Formats: sequence, structure tokens, C-alpha cells
Amino acid sequence: MTESDAAVRPRAPVRVLHRLEDGVSIVLLGAMVLLPLAEIVVRQLGTGIPGALPFEQHLTLWVAFLGAALAAREGRLLALATGNFLPEGRFRAVAAVFTGGISAMVATLLGRASLDLVQIEREGGIEMAAGVPVWVGQAVMPVGFAILALRLVWKSSDLWTGRAIAGFGIVLGLWIGASADSFADRAATPWLVLILASTLLGGPIFAALGGAAVFLFLSDFVPLAAIPAESYRLAVSPTLAAIPLFTLTGFLLAEGGASERLLRVFRALFGWVPGSTPVVCAVVCAFFTVFTGGSGVTILALGGVLFAALSADGYRERFSLGLLTSSGSLGLLLPPALPLILYGIVAEVPIEDLFIGGLVPGLLLVALIAAWGVREGLRGGARRFVFSEAELGRALWAGKWELFLPVVVLGAFFSGYATLVETAALAALYAFVIQCLVHRDVKLGRPLMVVFRQCAVLVGGVLIILVAAMGLTSWLVDAQAAQALVELVQNNIESKIVFLLALNVFLLLVGCLMDIFSATVVVVPLIIPLGLAFGVDPIHLGIIFVANLELGYLTPPVGLNLFLASYRFERPLLAVYRAAVPALVILGVGVLLITYVPGLTLGLLDLLGRT
Repeated sequence: MTESDAAVRPRAPVRVLHRLEDGVSIVLLGAMVLLPLAEIVVRQLGTGIPGALPFEQHLTLWVAFLGAALAAREGRLLALATGNFLPEGRFRAVAAVFTGGISAMVATLLGRASLDLVQIEREGGIEMAAGVPVWVGQAVMPVGFAILALRLVWKSSDLWTGRAIAGFGIVLGLWIGASADSFADRAATPWLVLILASTLLGGPIFAALGGAAVFLFLSDFVPLAAIPAESYRLAVSPTLAAIPLFTLTGFLLAEGGASERLLRVFRALFGWVPGSTPVVCAVVCAFFTVFTGGSGVTILALGGVLFAALSADGYRERFSLGLLTSSGSLGLLLPPALPLILYGIVAEVPIEDLFIGGLVPGLLLVALIAAWGVREGLRGGARRFVFSEAELGRALWAGKWELFLPVVVLGAFFSGYATLVETAALAALYAFVIQCLVHRDVKLGRPLMVVFRQCAVLVGGVLIILVAAMGLTSWLVDAQAAQALVELVQNNIESKIVFLLALNVFLLLVGCLMDIFSATVVVVPLIIPLGLAFGVDPIHLGIIFVANLELGYLTPPVGLNLFLASYRFERPLLAVYRAAVPALVILGVGVLLITYVPGLTLGLLDLLGRT
């Protein structure tokens, strides 16, 4: 071992703590899978597991905070891509110390507020289930925020001087929390400016949303415990647990050879069509994104295989780059996509109606990208494959288990056999069986644990944003921001057509700047009253929302897919911008069709009957 390796590698006690942390998060995620499955089995016997739902809800809360701690340890908390524009060197180092200090201050304040909530609940003596008090489940919140604060300081710099400066943020957070009364009726603007600056310089998104909520509540003389109380309310939503479970399904599929098997199946089916390989890439990406959500896993996990396939078949590099960058977010409208689940939770509309309503619009966007691929195939004379029934049969046999997964998921859910969370657990179990036991692409033991751990990191990075966003949403509700926005829009816009166009522009900007999960929690409560005021069906509004956020992933300068593609394919960011422009235009046309032709969303729903 070299001296530099020894300097980077954590000391033995730290490694033990890291392993313990990893192990606990993996065990809890595994318990999240097993508990709903056990509930399905026991329910068939005419009973049920006492407290199964409350325990599953609180497991989600624990996985969220432990996963966020893992993400902070690895420097993988989600942040705006604007930080990537900072020049290398001293300025970026100073910015990192500044953002670390501000973020640690916010985490400290949220931890203090969470501790107040735990103390209140402990005095109340309310039970979660089976004699377990609620405060035990909530105890992970102050501990989790404390770990986040410490790790944000530690990761802010490689120098002890920089860490000491960033550590002042923790001291400042403790002082503000102890003297909260003195902040009443004071303007929150200076603090909001600091938080905004930190966010633009690369600070984590959870700190931006949580920090804004903290200082807005302080200025209104509202106890800070109200923030984690709202966060807790979202975390224990009956259906939120489906998000980490479906994410685990996507990770298991992406880690194994599912992409190669699906590529073979769809190539055997469509290989004779001009542009067949791009068509296949779009379909395979959509399949994976359904389960991984707008997390970038599709581009990172499948990009290498699909880019190589496109290159081997003679497609231009710029086209291939643009196709895979755009295809990385295809599938967000197809059931059981995670954004549809979260939208249903926040908007309080039936998730099954969103699944049905998103089917045709989702397939439309996939078809538009596929049509672009066909055009490229005709234009460039790229390689085609001779149709062979024998090869199709072999490909279908090899990929039968992956192809059957949507049948299992949608059949279990729409038949009423399983709830959404139980369906997600079934999907995770199914993916485990086919990847670990049937194909053995993912080996049992350490390789499987790595998949679970990676999933926990991503889930924690997403859910901690939702936890923080709920505090800001609560303040917006108390401030009657939605009502004020409705009055403002109605006073200036009379036409429904103009309103929908303005909504598209607004959501495109939101999708460019925010991840789809935090945008759902913050923005949806504001636009729901607007949609009702202009006679837009809530299901149609949800599909418009997700479609625009999907397009936002491609919107320069800070669309998430652009940066992920630049990283994955090792191409300059400007080259990715140029490559993605055709797809941005094509999908933009699709979003306009989804917006102004409500029958695409509501037609199938009306035909089948609403929930």
C-alpha cells in the first residue's frame, strides 16, 4: 500500500462503523421487501400481520435517512448541475467550503427541529403498532440530520482549515436553533439569498429546500418542529414505500444481463426495420426507466452497451449520443413509473388512474424517438438484420423472465391481489429470483449486497429531498400561495390554451432546475388549484406535469441527463448539448400533443372506467 492510499483509506474504527452503517441499511431495505410479502401470504390465511403497514412506513423513514447518510459519505447527495460550471482550482475549493458550511447549518437546524418533534411525541405516548411508540420510529430523523451535518463539513475540504471553517455552520445552526424566538418577524431574505448562492454553487438540494422552510417558518414565528412533522407525514404515506422497492427492482435488472437479453429480443423483432437499433435502444431504456425513475441509472448502467451497439451498426456518434441522452428519461409516463406514484401521493388522486392515463402518452414519446431512429437509419443506410423466426424464438426464450415482469407487476396491482407496496415488493422479489437464482448474473453474497447498498444510496438521496421539500410545501400552504397564484393567473390569463402554454414553459424551467421528485412535492400543490380553475382534469394535469419534467432532463444548460451523458460517454458538455437538440424538439412536439389533446390521456381511462 502506498502512502497516498493509506492517507485516503479510512482508519480501522471508521471502516467498522462504515460496515455497520452499510449492513443496517441493507438489512432494513431487505426487511422492506420481506414484510409486504409476508403480509400477502398471511392474508391468504384470513388474517394479517398486526402493524405491518405502520412498520413498513417507518422502515421507509429509516432507509431514507440511513441512505442519505451513505450518500453524504460518498459525496452523492443530489445537487444542481450548475456547480459543474465552476472553474477548477482555488475558487471551486472556496465554494465547496462555503456550500458545506451553509448545508451543515441547515442540517443542524433540521436536526434540532426533529429532536423537538421526537420529544413532543415521546411525551404524547402514541404507539406506532404492537406496543412500539412512534418516537422510536422518528428517532432516526435527528440522528440522520446530525450525521449529514458532520459529513457535509468533512467532505467540504481536504484540509483541516477548510473543514474548521465549514464547521462554523454547525455552530451557527445550533445558535439559531437556541435563539429561534429572536428571529420572529425578521426578514428571511438575507438567509434565503445565502442558501440560494450555496445551491447555485453546488450545495445539496435538500439543504436548499429545507433551509428555505426553516427561515420562512422562523420569520413567521412558527415552531420549527412543524417542518419535520410535515416531513414525517409524507414519509409514512401508505404508498411511499413503493418507490424504494421499485428502485431496487431496477437496480437488480440493471446490474445483471437483462439489458443484453432485452436488446436481443427487440433486435430479433425489429432488426429488419430501418433504424432498428435506435428503436430497440429507445424501448430498452424506457423499460428500465419505468423502475429506476428519473435517476440517471438507465444512462449510467445501459449507456455503454447501447452506445457500442449503435456504433457497431454504423450510426453517427452525434446521433447515438443524442438518442441515448434523450432515451434515459423515456418511460416516466409508463406504469408503474415512480414519478406517477409520487404525483398520486401528493395530488391525492388515484395512482391506478395515473397508470392508465400515462400509458398512451408514454408510448407516444417512445414512438417519436423511435421514429427519429428510423429516419436516421434510412438516411445513413445503417445495418439491418434479416428476420429469423429461429433467432426470435431463441431470443424470446432467453428473455422470457424479463418480458414477463410487467405482467407480474400490473397483473398483481390491477387485479386487486396486492396493494401498490406489496406489488413493488413482488417486483423486487421477482427481479431477485431471475437475476440471482435463474440467470445468476448477480452473485449471492457481496455482489448482491453491493446492489442493495447502491439502491439505498440512491433512495436516500431522493427521499431526503422529499423530506426537506415537505417543510417548504407546508409553508406555501400556510401562506396561501396557491390561492394567490390562482388569482394572479386568472387576472392575467383568460384563455385555457394560453394557460396551458404558460404552464408548459414554467414546468420546463422547473424540470431543468429541479429533480422530478422535489419538483413534485413543491410545485404540484401550487398547480393543482390552477388546473381546476381552468378546467383541466387532475389526471391530465399530472401527465402534463410528468411529461414536461421528463423534457426538462434534456433542457440546457443544466438538464440532468446532459451531465450524466457527458460523464458516461466522456464527451464535452457542449457536444452533448448539440447532440440532444433534435430529441428536445421532437419530444417537445410530443409534450404539446399530450397537453392539447386530452384524449391521449383520458380516452383509455374513460373507456375502462375511472377508479
